[in-house]
Amino acid sequence: MRRVGYIITVILLNAFLLSSVSYGQTRNTGSKIKTIIVDAGHGGTDAGARGRYSTEAQITLEISLKLEEELKVLLPDTRIVMTRRTDIFHNVREKANIANSQEGDLFVCIHVNAAPPIKHKEFLHYKTVTYYTGKGKKRKKHTRKDPVYRTWTTPNPREGTSTYVFAADRSDNKASGILDDERFQSSSEVEDVPDPSSPEALIKSRLWSQKFFKGSVRLASIIETEFTEIGRNSLGVLQRNEKGIWVLQATNMPAVLVETGFITNQEEEDYLNSENGQKEMVTAIAKAVVKYKALVDAPRSATTDSSTTSKSKSQAPSPTTPVKPTNKPMAVMPPSGKKSK
Repeated sequence: MRRVGYIITVILLNAFLLSSVSYGQTRNTGSKIKTIIVDAGHGGTDAGARGRYSTEAQITLEISLKLEEELKVLLPDTRIVMTRRTDIFHNVREKANIANSQEGDLFVCIHVNAAPPIKHKEFLHYKTVTYYTGKGKKRKKHTRKDPVYRTWTTPNPREGTSTYVFAADRSDNKASGILDDERFQSSSEVEDVPDPSSPEALIKSRLWSQKFFKGSVRLASIIETEFTEIGRNSLGVLQRNEKGIWVLQATNMPAVLVETGFITNQEEEDYLNSENGQKEMVTAIAKAVVKYKALVDAPRSATTDSSTTSKSKSQAPSPTTPVKPTNKPMAVMPPSGKKSK
């Protein structure tokens, strides 16, 4: 009997302690975004894209460290976890494992894009080429005129920002963005990308899509909007599925990959290496994260009321008030799978 009483006492005590811990966590960290993972792309032996004098790994680390500082100031109650703080190499699987093991609620990956040089070809003249056919007595001499060309390359002027999300249910290979859905990838990214058509990947993709796709698109859209506010050219929110980005599809949280610009564009390389350029980019990304966090943490009733109010207002616009066009980037949504009639 005494033993039974002792067991009951222990159970009640444990229940009390658990409730106390739960209460403390709720009171101090009531936000749904408690941990943010900041990933500086590439690093170490994987330098990423290269410009005239800098590398992607160098720029992403500098921007990521500044972003960590900014987020700590703006979100003092939120834990910021870095996947790397120095110029070291982390396999993309390791980066995803760090994010998941740290129980991140948001994953922000910083990258720099690159575009291949533009090839040029100019006809110069024809040259006479001698060749033979046949063997022995049947061997004959021939001549022909072959064109001679001069070839050279010039730097690609492509510029602008873009933010990628993993589109789990995307079934085609067509890009829906403003420009071609292309980004620089190092061999380490390509080698570790799983086959998206495998049964395991399909199951995980569907689960990921149901839980995190909308949040990822929302954050990505806010980031690109903030970029336009500071005068950057936004290429929009783009999706990756058929080629895959491991750190986006293997993280158990809303995740975005931010392409801060093109290192192969001289002006953008200078901008991304400058103190002012990095500060502007960090401020824009940090503001977007803060706004996204506020949206996620907002009470549903308040969100519903505000959306209902905005809808009712938009239904009866003033006929004398012209509608101003907006240059804000639009989120690229995946096909629903339903055929239009």
